[in-house]
Amino acid sequence: MALSHNAFIRGFNSIYQQAPRVEAADKKDFVGYCIAWHDCVAQHHHYEETEFFPALDKAAGKLGLMDGAVEQHAQFHDGLEKFKTYLQENGPDFYGTELISIMDSFSHALHEHLKEEPPTIVALSKYNTPETPIDIIGIALAAGKKQVSVGFLFNVLPVYFLNMESKEFEGGMWQAAFPPVSGPVRWVMMKGAPMWNSRAWRFASCDSEGGFKRLEV
Repeated sequence: MALSHNAFIRGFNSIYQQAPRVEAADKKDFVGYCIAWHDCVAQHHHYEETEFFPALDKAAGKLGLMDGAVEQHAQFHDGLEKFKTYLQENGPDFYGTELISIMDSFSHALHEHLKEEPPTIVALSKYNTPETPIDIIGIALAAGKKQVSVGFLFNVLPVYFLNMESKEFEGGMWQAAFPPVSGPVRWVMMKGAPMWNSRAWRFASCDSEGGFKRLEV
């Protein structure tokens, strides 16, 4: 979860830093990148509320374990949707200063949520008993698989993996371990899919090996 949330934050920062400097000829690609970031974050929270959190409640035999996280989602939901609507309505004619102003309106609430949710999930370990074993990773993976479609794979997922720094994070322990899939599937997710619409993904903060790269602009 921390690895994922770091990717969302790096994606946010990559947009925030590059928005004022994008040349007119590159704005269409940048808008696609921004909307993909929005859709990735929005889909992640939708999956949590509809699949992951209910599954945690069921495993623990206790309702509302993640109600605080759901409340936090609501705090930045409107700002996040305003971000996408602005880009959809203005397209390549967007103004970097206006986009940043919208991002400022929900950045604090989003960051606080992304920072606080991982330790909240770790704290659920107290419900993991011999009588009620809770495989949080297994639950997360099972719920996450339901969110992946062909469209998501090619049009959204690259913004997630190409902002996921795994070479140095926690000593690089996740670089080969995440995502937990076979080699061929990993290649498709990390390198194959980003070949489609690659002009949008060039604005990401990391390369396909999980290392930092210089921002495009």
